[in-house]
Amino acid sequence: MADLWKLIRGDSPVIVNVPHAGIELPAEWSTRITDAARRMPDTDWHVEKLYRFAPLVEATLMWATYSRIVVDLNRDPSGVALYPGASNTEVCPASTFHDEPIYREGMAPGTTEIAERVAQYWQPYHVQLSAEIERIKARHGYCILLDAHSIVSEAPRFFSGRLPDLNLGTADGSSCDPALADAAFAVLTGARGFTAVHNGRFKGGYITRHHGRPVEGMHALQLEMAQSCYMDENHPAEYHPDRAAPLLNVLQMLIQTLLAWRPELGEPPKK
Repeated sequence: MADLWKLIRGDSPVIVNVPHAGIELPAEWSTRITDAARRMPDTDWHVEKLYRFAPLVEATLMWATYSRIVVDLNRDPSGVALYPGASNTEVCPASTFHDEPIYREGMAPGTTEIAERVAQYWQPYHVQLSAEIERIKARHGYCILLDAHSIVSEAPRFFSGRLPDLNLGTADGSSCDPALADAAFAVLTGARGFTAVHNGRFKGGYITRHHGRPVEGMHALQLEMAQSCYMDENHPAEYHPDRAAPLLNVLQMLIQTLLAWRPELGEPPKK
């Protein structure tokens, strides 16, 4: 079995976590999943590539290697829905974002297999992520976790119309210091050529909500980006460096803002 994650450690207070970039699948699944699922359309394509600059500025970068089809690292393993009353996908999803079945008839996982997958894939990843958070808190007294995501710009199952380019989620303000959220969102709203929203359709998934405990010095934010900003959204999900260049500038500014922020100051130091 391939490693469940890749990790490049940094010494700053910032972690960039990419839980949905993985494309590995168990070899024996070749005849179990549908043709639509085999294309892994709901992957957060190339997001780990977009943030590869982060270790150069001493931010920790961690990303998953296995597909969210195997297990969704950003879902509550108990089955609690992220958005009650709206369409949600599960910790072991049964359908794609376009409501296509993932498994061939009669081959979807049952309760026992789901529990086994959570134990084999979900839990080790979260143990490692928690260890990185504690390492950084021990060094700095606080930690800032940026949970990094992307999604197709149009997904009627989850939202109507076209998604804003940059979607910041802080669990309705509960997952990080308000001043930190304001500083991060100011970067996004100041980015020319991009649209942005704070706590819109995407408010932060399980990772943001679970780890975001600002009173304990643990600040978590989620950034969901429209894939049209940097890639071809159709299969085979080709990355476009020229299109991605302006987005990379925004992400670099965002990470620098997170690095500059200090809890005791409540805002980035003036330059």
